[in-house]
Amino acid sequence: MQTGSMQDIAVIEDPAAAEVTLDPIRTRILRELVQPASATQLAVRVGLPRQKVNYHLKALERHGLVELVEERRKGNVTERVLQATAASYLISPAALAAVSPDPRRFADRFSAFWLLALAGRMVQEVGKLIAGAAAARQKLATFAIDGDITFRTAADRAAFAEELGVEITRLVDKYHDGVPSAGARRHRLVVALHPALKETSAPTATKESAPGKEQDT
Repeated sequence: MQTGSMQDIAVIEDPAAAEVTLDPIRTRILRELVQPASATQLAVRVGLPRQKVNYHLKALERHGLVELVEERRKGNVTERVLQATAASYLISPAALAAVSPDPRRFADRFSAFWLLALAGRMVQEVGKLIAGAAAARQKLATFAIDGDITFRTAADRAAFAEELGVEITRLVDKYHDGVPSAGARRHRLVVALHPALKETSAPTATKESAPGKEQDT
């Protein structure tokens, strides 16, 4: 059972914390710690000595990626039970601030690089908003739509994009407060359209050649 302090998604902005999560063993430990566990329990699950697991846990705890849930007294030993601070993590472009993409550099609505830059900015900004809302114990007002569209031709895709742009512009003109009034709050609107990744089919089984024979090529 998850504790009340666990977030669904945490956005990592600290470069050192991001580096810690890139270690495959620590990634596995974080996945296991969606449910609270001790170093002894984790050692069995990940197949490592408890001392080595403790080493990784200290690094994760130092960067706020895991937290102490409880301490259990077992004879002369105190067992620490830890849990990940989030069920999943995203690394913010802020962790690579010096080389993160600047949306202003690629400002072209047909540029895939601009789309990525906008997506990176969204991760960074929404991550900070989630953290702020959690600290203030307030809900964060967001809205998203995700869907699939199959276009018969490239011309249909272009026509759809043009019509969507016109409709969005109309809605923005309708609801945008040109002279912000008291209590008004600025919002970002990002709309993206990109091809879906092609599904890879499972490789078909091939007959092995008999010993001593070569397969035809």
